[in-house]
Amino acid sequence: MTEEYAAARYEDACALLPGRLRAAAMSIGRRQKAETEELRLRIGRALYLTTPGGAVALPQTRITRSDLEQVLDRATEYSRYTAAETLRHGYLTAMGGFRIGVCGTALPAGAHNEGVRDVSSLVIRIPRVHEGTAEPVLPEILEDGRPLSTLVLSPPGGGKTTLLRDLVRLLSQGTAQCPPQRVALVDERGELAAVHRGRPQMEVGCHTDVMDGCPKHLAVPMLLRAMTPQVIALDEAALPEDVEAVCAAANCGVALLATVHAASLRDLGSRPVGRALLSCGVFRRAVLIEGAGAARRSRVEALPEVLPTGRRELLTGDRP
Repeated sequence: MTEEYAAARYEDACALLPGRLRAAAMSIGRRQKAETEELRLRIGRALYLTTPGGAVALPQTRITRSDLEQVLDRATEYSRYTAAETLRHGYLTAMGGFRIGVCGTALPAGAHNEGVRDVSSLVIRIPRVHEGTAEPVLPEILEDGRPLSTLVLSPPGGGKTTLLRDLVRLLSQGTAQCPPQRVALVDERGELAAVHRGRPQMEVGCHTDVMDGCPKHLAVPMLLRAMTPQVIALDEAALPEDVEAVCAAANCGVALLATVHAASLRDLGSRPVGRALLSCGVFRRAVLIEGAGAARRSRVEALPEVLPTGRRELLTGDRP
């Protein structure tokens, strides 16, 4: 990814801002534009840029409620009802693949949330495609030209989603080591493919089918029934029902790619869901992302083959 491309993505995100904020955000240098990961807007505060070095406040940019409303109008193309479903979950996806987190006063309806009113803050994440990120990793997760079920590990913000997206792209389009695969991508939070009005805004390959905005445990059986995938990819396996979905897919002969928050295999194994993922007998490889920025590197470890045990035992530690 070139500095020019990264800065251009920043400028595209700035197009969502009201005029005075856009002018302030565009006044910084190209290198800082290329490094900025998020734009954060909070009522009564300055516009902040999230960078690898920390948060940077732009002067003379005190945020008003009107500013937030204008961003939402631009992001939804002045049709907020079209984003009502994702807004219930606190985010929306704008043209260009920009995911906007929304915070304010929730509108509860029984056990569910019906949306957000009195919006108090927004965060515009700036996704950038890093094509080629997964190329060094791919050969090590293949066996006889087919992908093995693989976990991708890093702490939050460590690059898991970026690596998973590129693995999906490579497997979908095919490489010299692997023929094209039918990939089903579960994009529960809209970060992998950034689907906008039915069209992925991020490159995920020509043989990839995206299930957007659906919980993983519901999306996986739907995809198994409807799309006959060879590979299912999902981001942030963090709940017991996610493990159930993984087990169900593996029993159907599908390779799984899943990311999980963890600094190491030891860290992953210290938590119930992590132990379940390691012990369920599904995953054969683990990709560990280490370091940050230009020093970030990925390495692959083989996972020992294990006999799957009972799911209740995996998730709770109970013994039969």
